[in-house]
Amino acid sequence: MAGFEEVNYYFRRAARIMDLSPRVEKLLITPFREVKVDVSISLDSGELGTFIGYRVQHDRSRGPMKGGLRYHPTLDMDEALGLASLMTWKNAVVNVPYGGAKGGIAVDPSKISERELERLTRRFVEQIHDIIGPQIDIPAPDMGTNAQVMAWIMDAYSKIHGFSPAVVTGKPIDLFGSRGREEATGRGVVYALEEFLKDMGGGEIRGKRCAIQGFGNVGSWAARFLHKAGATVVAVSDQTGGVANPEGLDVPKLVEHAKRANAVAGFPGVDSISNEELLVSEVDVLIPAAVGGVLTRENARHVRARYVVEAANAPTTPEADEILTTRGIPILPDIYANAGGVTVSYFEWTQNIQQFTWEEPKITAELRRYMSEAYATLSRVARERRVPLRTAAFIVAIGRVGRATVLRGL
Repeated sequence: MAGFEEVNYYFRRAARIMDLSPRVEKLLITPFREVKVDVSISLDSGELGTFIGYRVQHDRSRGPMKGGLRYHPTLDMDEALGLASLMTWKNAVVNVPYGGAKGGIAVDPSKISERELERLTRRFVEQIHDIIGPQIDIPAPDMGTNAQVMAWIMDAYSKIHGFSPAVVTGKPIDLFGSRGREEATGRGVVYALEEFLKDMGGGEIRGKRCAIQGFGNVGSWAARFLHKAGATVVAVSDQTGGVANPEGLDVPKLVEHAKRANAVAGFPGVDSISNEELLVSEVDVLIPAAVGGVLTRENARHVRARYVVEAANAPTTPEADEILTTRGIPILPDIYANAGGVTVSYFEWTQNIQQFTWEEPKITAELRRYMSEAYATLSRVARERRVPLRTAAFIVAIGRVGRATVLRGL
C-alpha cells in the first residue's frame, strides 16, 4: 500500500539534497483536489449497494492529470493520495506532459456480477464527470479494472459531454484503444531492466535468473518478455501461492494455465512456493509486481537477489529501502520501472486527440526511446549527486514539476 507519508518520505529525502525551501516543498506536496463520493447502486438482488469512490488530483502544473482507477476493497483516501503523488513524479521522470492523479472504488470486483460492475462504473462517472476530461484528468486501468471498464467510462462520459475517446486510456482496440497498451507496463519493465543491467555492469538479460511476485497484467507480460529475451524465470507467485523450478518455468504454458485456472497454483511439474519464500529466493533479479509494501523491515535483511526491480507501485517500505541500499542491493524504483504503462497511455491519448492511429512498431520504438532517455537522466543524476536511483528519480521529477510550477506562476 502506497501511503501518502511513505511517498513524501522519499520526496523529502530528495528535497533536502536539492535544498528546497519549506514553502516550495509544501506547495509541491499539497494535492490540488481530493474527491470522495458515495456510489450507490441497485444490486441484482434488489438490495441497495453503497460503495465509496475516490479521485485524488495531485498536481496539474505539467499538463492534464493522469492516473489509474483501482477497484479494491482496501482502497482509502490515504492510498489514493499516495498513488496520486507517485503518478505526478512518475510522469515527470519519463517526461510525459501530465500531472498526477489516482482513484477508484472501495469494492471487491470478484464479489459482484458484471452487470453490477457496469452499473457501479457508470454511477461513479456520474459522480465525477465534471472533474475528469481529455484536457483535465484522464483515468486508466489499475488493479481490479480493465479495458472493458474503461469502455464503460468512455461511454458514460460521452453521453454527458459528447464523443470523447480521449477521456480514458487503456480502452479496447475496437473502441479507440492503442496497440501495445495492454502489455506496455510489462514491456517497459524489461526495457528498464536492460538499461539498469548495462549501467550496473550486470551484462544482458539473457541467462539472468528472475523471480516475479504477481502474475496479473504487469507480472505476466514481464514474464513473457523476459522469457523471450532469454532470461530464466525460476519462480512466480500470485495471491493463491506460487510455483518454482530452478531450471526455469515454461512461461507460455504457465500463462495459459493461469488464464484457465485464474491462478498460477496447480501448474504441473513444478515446486510450490509461498509469496514470502519467493521474495527471499536466490536469484539475479527480484521483480515485485503485485501490491505495495511487500518488502519490509522484516524480510529485507533476507533478500538474496542481486537486483530489485519495482514493477508494482511502492512495493518497498522506506525501512526496507534503507536496509537493501545499505546491503548494496541496487533498486530500480517504481516511478521509473513501471512507467511503460503511462507512457503508452500518453501515446493512446495522443492518437485519440489526433484521430490518427499509430502502428505497433512505432509504439514500441517510442516506448523504448522514452525508457532509455529517462534512465540516462536518472543514471547521470545518481552519479553526479552520489545518491541511489530512487533519490535521483525524485530529484529529476521534483526539478521538472518545480520548474513548471514556478514558470506558470501557480
